[in-house]
Amino acid sequence: MSQTLKARLADDIKTAMRARDSERLGTLRFLQAAVKQREVDERIELGDAEITSIIEKQVKQRRESIQAFEQAGRTESADKEKAELAVLQEYLPKQADEAEINDVIAQAIAQAQSEGAQGPSLMGKVMGLVKAKLAGRADMSAVSGLVKQKLNS
Repeated sequence: MSQTLKARLADDIKTAMRARDSERLGTLRFLQAAVKQREVDERIELGDAEITSIIEKQVKQRRESIQAFEQAGRTESADKEKAELAVLQEYLPKQADEAEINDVIAQAIAQAQSEGAQGPSLMGKVMGLVKAKLAGRADMSAVSGLVKQKLNS
């Protein structure tokens, strides 16, 4: 059996400490702190699915920060965020390709329409189905744009 994300994270922190890789170590510690904080807040032991959702949230924050820093002309800060983003993405499942994403969206639209969803609720229903199948494997903001495009055409 492959090790859990939590165990892998702990092992990678030790490896980064031994290698004296301070940038990687900082990102991994920040991620571990976010996981522990959620465990303490909710008084539960998190599984891989919950940890993946935390990583997705961190990835989304990094992408938004990179965009903001680049618009402000702060390339050094943007580069730091890009390095953190690269480390975080190592812990996400293999990303889905464009054909798979389009296929999942088409199936979700057909299923939602067969269940009688229409109008604004159709978008929510489709996104719920798509997110269940692509969680951690695709940028959901980009997927949302594709869904809107397909529903409006």
